[in-house]
This record gives sequence, structure tokens and C-alpha cells, in this order.
Amino acid sequence: MPKAPQTPAFWYHFSRFWFWITGWKLASVVPDGITKGIMIAAPHTSNWDIMYARGAFFLMNLPVRFTVKKEWVDNKFVGWLVRSLGALPVDRSRNNSLVDGMVQLLNQNEEMVILITPEGTRSYQPKWRKGFYFAAMGAKVPILLGFLDYKNKEAGVGPVFWPTGNYEEDLEHIKAFYRTKAGKYPEKGVR
Repeated sequence: MPKAPQTPAFWYHFSRFWFWITGWKLASVVPDGITKGIMIAAPHTSNWDIMYARGAFFLMNLPVRFTVKKEWVDNKFVGWLVRSLGALPVDRSRNNSLVDGMVQLLNQNEEMVILITPEGTRSYQPKWRKGFYFAAMGAKVPILLGFLDYKNKEAGVGPVFWPTGNYEEDLEHIKAFYRTKAGKYPEKGVR
């Protein structure tokens, strides 16, 4: 399970308890030797996804970060909680490139995995946002296929995918994997 003590003890034990009480299990982890990457989180069909995904990453002892609106991190009531879960604040009021920002973060850190929900919504979305792909290409890191499978109550990381530069073909391979995973609301998942 954990390789080194990176996960705060509270979150590790909370995650073990959360998985135990809900009947979930960790199905797979990031292969050894992968220290950087873009992690896709799919299917994303419910607000509950963050509880299982974040719990899985704490159990894996994986330093996953995720982007949120800057206002969530600055919020005086919940900002401390959002930061402790690994939030990376994004200022959407400025005309800046999120892809360039992710590439820069990945290049500046020896260990960093950035979590992205390419569907961009909890509703069915036939077209995924492309930023995850171009951030991985720009930083020369793999795309990790993080999943939640509500049917089997499993969370984990599927195959490590290295982008080839052919977005449409690569996306079809990625989506084929996710079609085998059931979201909380399967009708909103990957088709």
C-alpha cells in the first residue's frame, strides 16, 4: 500500500474507514516508477465521486492535486479543507491558459499528478474537454486512467496511457476503457 509517509495520517485513516463503511475497495494502484502524470477521473456522474476518488488516492499514498475555482480555496469557511484535500486554485477571471499552467506545474515538480475530469460536468457529455491531453503532451507525461466503478464498488487506476499525438484515436482507446466502468448514474457515463 503506501510507499512513503506523504498522506497525512488523518486522511489515510479516514479513507480506510470510509471505504470499509461503504463497502468499497481499492482495485489497482499507479504502477511503480510513475511519479508524474495527468490523471483522468471518469466516469464523473455524481458529487460523491470526490469522496471515493480522494479516498482512493489517500490510500494509494499518491500526491494527487486537482483544480478548483480560486474562490473555493480562498473561502474562509471551507478553504482549509479544500486545500488539505489537494486543491490547486484556478483564477478563471483572468485570460490565462490552464493547459500551460498544468504543464508548468508538472515541469517544476518531481512528483505531481494532476486530476482532471475531462467530461467537465456530472451530466452525460459526448465531447470531452481536450486540455488533459494537451497538458500531458506538453509536459511529456503519461495519462493515468483513474476510475470509479460503482457497480463493483471499486476505485483504482487502469492502464498508463502515453499520448501519441493523434487525439481522436487516443481518445477512442481511453473511452473504450471507461465504457467498462459504471458511474453512480450509469446513464450519464461514457458511451
